[in-house]
Parts: sequence; C-alpha cells; structure tokens
Amino acid sequence: MKFLRFVIVLVLLLNYFSITYANKNDELTIKISKNLRCLICQGQSIYDSQSDFAISMKLLINKKIDEGLSEKEIYKILIEKYGEWIVYDTRFNKNTFILWGLPVLLFFLGGAIILKKLVFRKI
Repeated sequence: MKFLRFVIVLVLLLNYFSITYANKNDELTIKISKNLRCLICQGQSIYDSQSDFAISMKLLINKKIDEGLSEKEIYKILIEKYGEWIVYDTRFNKNTFILWGLPVLLFFLGGAIILKKLVFRKI
C-alpha cells in the first residue's frame, strides 16, 4: 500500500513539474512573439498573425527554447537573420540614436521654452 501511495505521489509531482515547465516555455514564447514583427503582415506581431511565416516563427522560437537558449540569444539569432527591423523594441546603437534621443531632446527643449516664458516674461 505504501508503494502505491509513493507511485501516485511521484506521478502527481512529475505531472505538476511538467505542466509548470510547459507554462514557463509558453510564457516565454508569447513574450518573444509579441515583440517580433510579422514580415508578411507588416502591421501585426508574430503573436497576432496567422500567416505561414508567423506560425513557422512560433515553432522556431519553441524549438530554440527547448534547446535551452535564452531570450537574448533567440533575439540575436533572429536579428542576424532578418535584421533589426523584425524587433519592435529596438536596441540603442548608432543607427537608433535619433529614435531614442529625439524625444528626450524635445522634452528638454519644451521645458526650456516654458521656463523662458515663465521666468523672463514682461509684466
């Protein structure tokens, strides 16, 4: 009887850990696929698209996760293959300097204009 209890508990634990592992893989797949553009649809993410390209990309992402690659390594592989455009959240480098720097520059410029109007206005 003790052996039967042991086997049942062991099966339940293995089932729990396999479900937990599968859920973590699915969450990572969803996270990565939401940050990638579909090259066919061009207005949707891989997660939202049902094109053949998007389906194959989801399978590729799952395969890479099962191989043990991290999120950064998967992004690196995809960027090398398809270019920086495939990723919605681009990295900061010399090509994206204006993309990241312009909003900050406009913020400070607007603040300077407002400050000038408030401090140096004529009565």
